[in-house]
Amino acid sequence: MSGGLLVAGTTSDAGKSVVTAGICRWLARQGVRVAPFKAQNMSLNSFVTREGAEIGRAQAMQAQACRVEPSALMNPVLLKPGGERSSQVVLLGKPVGEMSARGYHGGRQAALLGTVLECLAELRAGHDAVICEGAGSPAEINLRRTDIVNMGIARGAGFPVLVVGDIDRGGVFASFFGTVALLSPEDQALVAGFLVNKFRGDVSLLEPGLDMLRGLTGRRTYGVLPFRHGLGIDEEDGMSLAAPGAEGGPGTAPPHGEDVLRVAVCALPLMSNFTDVDALAAEPGVVVRFTDRPEEVADADLVVVPGTRGTVRALDWLRRRGLADALVRRHQDGRPVFGVCGGYQLLGEEIEDDVESRRGRVAGLGVLPVRVRFAREKTLARPAGTALGEPVEGYEIHHGVAEVLGGRTLVSDGRGGPLDGCRSGTTWGTHWHGALESDGFRRAFLREVAAAAGRRFVPAPGTSFAALREERLDRLGDLIERHADTDALWRLVESGTPQGLPFIPPGAPA
Repeated sequence: MSGGLLVAGTTSDAGKSVVTAGICRWLARQGVRVAPFKAQNMSLNSFVTREGAEIGRAQAMQAQACRVEPSALMNPVLLKPGGERSSQVVLLGKPVGEMSARGYHGGRQAALLGTVLECLAELRAGHDAVICEGAGSPAEINLRRTDIVNMGIARGAGFPVLVVGDIDRGGVFASFFGTVALLSPEDQALVAGFLVNKFRGDVSLLEPGLDMLRGLTGRRTYGVLPFRHGLGIDEEDGMSLAAPGAEGGPGTAPPHGEDVLRVAVCALPLMSNFTDVDALAAEPGVVVRFTDRPEEVADADLVVVPGTRGTVRALDWLRRRGLADALVRRHQDGRPVFGVCGGYQLLGEEIEDDVESRRGRVAGLGVLPVRVRFAREKTLARPAGTALGEPVEGYEIHHGVAEVLGGRTLVSDGRGGPLDGCRSGTTWGTHWHGALESDGFRRAFLREVAAAAGRRFVPAPGTSFAALREERLDRLGDLIERHADTDALWRLVESGTPQGLPFIPPGAPA
């Protein structure tokens, strides 16, 4: 086997990441050496590989579905929005500067096609198959000329294209037909067919429509995936902020002790790596909610202030909304607060930022004895240490450098030497994303939170977040294996797009 496939979508959030991960896990279980690939990703949820490269979290999750180590080759271009019109461009895992959307699409993007095709070729050389994920829709005719992630990559690699549509939104047949009909003849020739996602009900009622769609387009449907709650994969962006919990949704597993623990997550502007709270939501009896209301921040047992691509902007937002006062009052009253990365920085006394916001010195919330200075070089690392007497691992993605002036160190090197973070009373802060995925540390942390909150909550002793993530990936593989035509998918990956597919007018405008 030596081939690949591009999983495109009728829209953003159609389920491309889920389907890509499911196909990857299905192939890996067949003994296929498979790798994921997304040429260009726009996301504030990112991950650091072992070699210190920053890539999208979705691709790191898909690499785990493939049972391979994540690499910068799997996501050569990552765009991290810093506002409505500009993004930080991360190329091969390293930031190369800020760029406006007009500047990027006006020339820089097209120039990167050779780079991304080289990365794809290197992945193909070391694997039996590469499953690519597109972005947005391949029928974005305003961007086709410079496209390097949808039909641009499919054309460059000669890959067949599977178009995924979210039927739960409605209009899936029109979306499938319109997607094909807005592509050029050369692009249409690579579109093999469709896959329906998030279907509820009796599939036999859908089949007449699928037959008519085949008659209209000459293309078959490769599967109908049912709607499933609680898949809990790493989200690419903030379009879906329901924190994944146990089967059936967040907070549905009964608590191990007598009480539940209520966690409020501040829904900051430009929120990044909000997947940090997934491990909390996986704990039986922990109910996680995102909020922008000060009364919910005041009422929760624990408040998490997550990462953000705009720390100073987030501070302004917290103050305007009354959330800053609520957080300060929590600290003064000895009620738990946990800040991660940007959330840690804004809990400190002062921020000196001539890099991100360029606002110079700005007063923080002053609840942690920490001063932060933004460096031009970004810290990208995969550290490990000890916290609350337990081993802990994480990953760092930040420009801010923290100077801890007091309190207690949160993470040490195991010999008493400070590594990261600060604790003052029941307020904690760390630059380490993913620290709560370390089971022992998470349980020790929750025990302290429960004691401070006066809750008779007891962490379940057997919860393994790594095992839970593997279980979720297997469930994605099961979706493909049980509800898609895997023989036909295999032929697509191995042999490419069927020949003789008809052109559907009008095609892309000249």
